[in-house]
Amino acid sequence: MARKRSKTSALAATSNHSPATQRADGQGQTTGNKWSRLFSDMACATAHFAGKPQAFAIACLLVLVWALTGPVFGYSDTWQLVINTSTTIVTFLMVFLIQHTQNRDTLALQLKLAELIIVVQGAENRLATAEDMSEEDLKRLHEAYRRRAEETLGHLQSRRGRAIRRAS
Repeated sequence: MARKRSKTSALAATSNHSPATQRADGQGQTTGNKWSRLFSDMACATAHFAGKPQAFAIACLLVLVWALTGPVFGYSDTWQLVINTSTTIVTFLMVFLIQHTQNRDTLALQLKLAELIIVVQGAENRLATAEDMSEEDLKRLHEAYRRRAEETLGHLQSRRGRAIRRAS
C-alpha cells in the first residue's frame, strides 16, 4: 500500500533547489541567510576535519615543535604563553563550531524521526515534536512509555510461558 508523502518530502523531491538550500516554503536562500549558510558550511567542514587522524597528528606535531623550541627560547614565560594562548584560542573557537555542528545534526535527526513518526500509521504524532516539550512533560511521557514497555514485556513473557508449557 502506497503511503502519502509528507508535504516536506514532496517539496524536497520536486524542487530544483538542493536540500541544503531548501526552505520550508519551497524557495531558495535569501540574502540574509548567506552568512548563516557560510558559517554552517565552515563549521561543518572544520568539525569534520578536526575529527580526523590527520588533525590529531598536526596538533601533536605542533606541540612537539613547541616543546623542541623550549631550549632555544630558554623555556621563557613567553615560550609557555605561546602554547597556552594558542590552545585556549583554538579550544574557544572549536567549542562554537562543534556546538553548531552538533545542533545541526540533532535537528536533522529530529526531522528524520518526525517524518517517520508522521508517516507510520498508529504512531502518536505528538511525539514528532517531543523536543519542544517541557522537561516535566518529557519525564511524564518517559514514565508512561516505561510502564507500557513493562506491560508489553509481561504479556510477552506470559505468552512464551504458555507456549513452553503447551510444548512440554
